Amino acid sequence: MSRPTRLPTDWKSDVMRKRIARRYAAERRFRLLGMGAVLLSAAFLAFLLVTMMGNGLRGFTRTEIALKVDFPASPLLLDPATITDEALSQANLPMVTGAVAKKALGGDADVLLSPTAWISIRDAIKADPKILGRTETIRVPASTAIDLAAKSKGSPEAEAEVARLKQLGVLSTGFNWNFLTASDGTDPTQVGIWGAFKGSLLTMLVTLVLSFPVGVATALYLEEYAPKAWWTDIIEVSINNLAAVPSIIFGLLGLSIFLNFLHLPRSAALIGGMTLALMTMPVIVIAGRNAIKSVPPSIRDAALGIGASPVQVVFQHVLPLALPGILTGTIIGMARALGETAPLLMIGMRAFIATPPGGITDPATVLPVQIFLWSDEVSKGFVEKTSAAIIVLLIFLLAMNGLAIYLRNKFETRW
Repeated sequence: MSRPTRLPTDWKSDVMRKRIARRYAAERRFRLLGMGAVLLSAAFLAFLLVTMMGNGLRGFTRTEIALKVDFPASPLLLDPATITDEALSQANLPMVTGAVAKKALGGDADVLLSPTAWISIRDAIKADPKILGRTETIRVPASTAIDLAAKSKGSPEAEAEVARLKQLGVLSTGFNWNFLTASDGTDPTQVGIWGAFKGSLLTMLVTLVLSFPVGVATALYLEEYAPKAWWTDIIEVSINNLAAVPSIIFGLLGLSIFLNFLHLPRSAALIGGMTLALMTMPVIVIAGRNAIKSVPPSIRDAALGIGASPVQVVFQHVLPLALPGILTGTIIGMARALGETAPLLMIGMRAFIATPPGGITDPATVLPVQIFLWSDEVSKGFVEKTSAAIIVLLIFLLAMNGLAIYLRNKFETRW
């Protein structure tokens, strides 16, 4: 007996209704799973941002104590021409600051004031030598214990001192501009990110200058000129593999070639940039090839049809149209290089750098390495400084990725 033929109205049967109901239920489950994945990712991101902001925003502030100082009219310091670091060192300002704090605040200077509080007095004298012989109120940084207690994170003893100083009206907490203009140090109340930030800028400049032209030229050659042969296949596979190599391998390569073989200056932005250029170049080549490949062949045919040479076709028609994609891949590769720490540790860029680098051959460090060094410090004051430096690094990375998105949207051509 032959099977009955399905009629167009069979979809109204109970079996078909159940099948459609199961299909809709599966679609709803898939939609809920996708929404749950997005919400879970957003929750982790929000937790990271809240944690970083909670600890890091306090790193941008500093607690200061107002000291009333009776400056002696020292003949050594009265002449503005003699206000030098050597002359001020002979004045023994740390001892003067300690004595003033004990007299004005009625407490131990080692407990109340930062070990580098005398630098504020030195800077005040250098800024205005006429204050010598007068009584002036100078705001100096408080100690780490007082600073943490003023931000509700200190010990009971420190909180008691904070309450006493507030009653005296000498304690204040404000934005720490020194954090944006100073370099590394041993005192968490005086450290800053400018030295590491400048080192990052110099390192990224060297990376861009080396990797961008070589990467774009390689992409152009492989896509427009290289013949289809076994050796070009090997080059393509090698470039794809290099893009996936762990970054520390490039650090070992930079250590063996740039430092041990060429004997270039250690812990310099030049070496860091050369090492990161090796890591970034494959990413630029891959992004460049994809951007060049996306240019329609009709553009090339039209340019050749009106008499343009192959070189003119590449550099006057193909490259300008592919440049937005190339720039997007370059910026993303540079953003990845900016956050790298392992290869720079291998080439010695973890040195203690107390002054910002003046050039690409001067000793320098970068923001990720500075964060790593501060996270390894014993003093609790460096915890919030580490989080604050992470916020600066995240802002830098978000700015670079935002620039990549802007360039892609502004110059992207839809065929």
